[in-house]
Amino acid sequence: MQAKAAVNQKTGNTLNNAFASHFAKSMFLSVTALAILSFIGTRMFTHVDLNLYGYMVGTIVFIGGFFYRFIAWGERPPTKLILKKGLKLLFRKSTPKTSVEHLATYNFIWNRGIYRWTQHVLIGWGCILSCFVTFPLVFGWMYFTMDDNGHYNIIAMGMKVMTVPADGIIATLSYNALNITAVMVIAGVCMALYRRLKNMQARAEQKFLYDFMPLYMLLLVSITGLALTFMNIFLHGAGQPAMSLIHQWSVIITLIYLPFGKLAHIPFRPMSVLARNYREHYAEQGMKECKVCGDQFVSSEQSKDVVDVLGVNDIEFKAKEGHHLAEMCLPCRRKYRIAQFSGFPTHEVKVKEANQNAKG
Repeated sequence: MQAKAAVNQKTGNTLNNAFASHFAKSMFLSVTALAILSFIGTRMFTHVDLNLYGYMVGTIVFIGGFFYRFIAWGERPPTKLILKKGLKLLFRKSTPKTSVEHLATYNFIWNRGIYRWTQHVLIGWGCILSCFVTFPLVFGWMYFTMDDNGHYNIIAMGMKVMTVPADGIIATLSYNALNITAVMVIAGVCMALYRRLKNMQARAEQKFLYDFMPLYMLLLVSITGLALTFMNIFLHGAGQPAMSLIHQWSVIITLIYLPFGKLAHIPFRPMSVLARNYREHYAEQGMKECKVCGDQFVSSEQSKDVVDVLGVNDIEFKAKEGHHLAEMCLPCRRKYRIAQFSGFPTHEVKVKEANQNAKG
């Protein structure tokens, strides 16, 4: 048994040693998987749409950037801990419910107001559905052929899965899927821009490159995509070649930018399920009481992990009373910091903040 384990470990080390880094290995395996799937889906590359070649290159660059950002993020001590413990809890009974709330219905935003929830649903699902339509077409996993009788054949991974009338509802939805998602994204982006321009608190916190530019990029992609449809239907294709290039470049630039800006939280969002499982599981094991007010605020395991992670980085936050700041609830911690400047032990005052138990 030990010999078998040693062989497996040696094989794993050999695989890792074949690459310069985790990033290089992940990128190589991902691109290889895409190539194999495209080889199968396009029947040995016999059904490749060269009009989508630019999108394919942009997507591959996006994947490289995503893995670079994810691995850099995942190597941080707190993130590594959450990933390690969260993956072990992936098959909790509550995982399906948590996944739906965090990835589909966005319940975590509902407490912030129906306006912000609607805005996130429109942008989030608009982008996700666009990817579900675009990526299979770009890599040849899905394409359409037309019979002489006016019916379309939907081909997925090289196999005919459905035949539909060219003027039927399924075909119509297929033609207009990206138009529908573009309208969703435009509506969501306009709502976000209105809030950020009108809300005084939001205006004080916004930065153009980080907060506004991603929205303008989504707006450009969506508007140019709708413009292509408009030119086809109402202008009989006039101006389409130029607009096609503008749209293609807007998509490629957005894909390349996506892993490094604010939009990166879209592909990173599934990690929130691991974090939620981590909090819920260890909260069931036992809660930590605040050393000042006695309120239970996090799990004992999480408090211990915070202390350990800070120790890894040689950071100590010890109060003069002898306990760690991670053993104090957020309101008491905030009052303790004020005490360091005022000289008055505000953290010992038994008065709760007005919004101490606020949701959202």
